[in-house]
Amino acid sequence: MSGVDRLLDQCRARLVRVGPEGAQKLVDEGGLLIDIRPAAQRAEFGEVPGALVVERNNLEWRLDPAGSHRLPEADDPDRPVIVMCQEGYASSLAAASLLDLGRRGATDLDGGFAAWKAAGLPTLPPRTSR
Repeated sequence: MSGVDRLLDQCRARLVRVGPEGAQKLVDEGGLLIDIRPAAQRAEFGEVPGALVVERNNLEWRLDPAGSHRLPEADDPDRPVIVMCQEGYASSLAAASLLDLGRRGATDLDGGFAAWKAAGLPTLPPRTSR
């Protein structure tokens, strides 16, 4: 097993991952769906209406419950946060990092945006042609 696979397993062991329907339920109950994908992926594959876009390189600064650069939506460390990437790998690493910052309600979307879209949940169309 490679180092990154081992790291991914360790991160996921700390998370209660949710599928698309579970993520939608958390959002309906006041949770935040955070899209960490780069702009090019959002343009190519589409977006989830209402998801808060925080690209991966800014995530910890914007969601640290005690940080001076946090977003207003990130004030409550117990507010559920569901991190979403394209396929559910980078989001696991990111969600574990948020747990380390004290964001107790952090998890990720198993299967990422691809699973959300495949489940027939609301999406905005891609902005570029393939």
